[in-house]
Amino acid sequence: MDPRFICKHFSELSLTELYAILQIRLEVFSIEQHCFYQDCDDRDQHSYHLMCWQEGVLVAYSRLLPVGISYPTYCSIGRVLTKSTVRRNGIGKALLYESIRICRERFGGPIKIGAQSYLEKFYNDFGFVSTGHHYLEDDIPHMSMLLAE
Repeated sequence: MDPRFICKHFSELSLTELYAILQIRLEVFSIEQHCFYQDCDDRDQHSYHLMCWQEGVLVAYSRLLPVGISYPTYCSIGRVLTKSTVRRNGIGKALLYESIRICRERFGGPIKIGAQSYLEKFYNDFGFVSTGHHYLEDDIPHMSMLLAE
């Protein structure tokens, strides 16, 4: 069965969808990456949530943040993830294409992200370029990247 993308504002999410989102974020970022941080950061309520469902299971996800939530003058894409069971089959690329498309459609303007440094090439392939700002976030090397309009 082909993956199905659904994008909803936080206020439109069902409890089942919200639970699945929190569960997959915990699975990938906290358990897989051994990174314990405050995931619920008061940005979810202002954001759109792009979910990729396959056979009734949430397999990929990203959070789309309007201008002013993560950055004063940029919209952003964050919490980009895929379940380990579907990696390397194109769902991650499809997720990012859809994330960019929706950001451009809903927010316009350039998109700024904070990417894990080892994913620089992945994001470069979509047109993101490093701003030169490198930093540690929760002991994981990150970099700021920008996708022009």
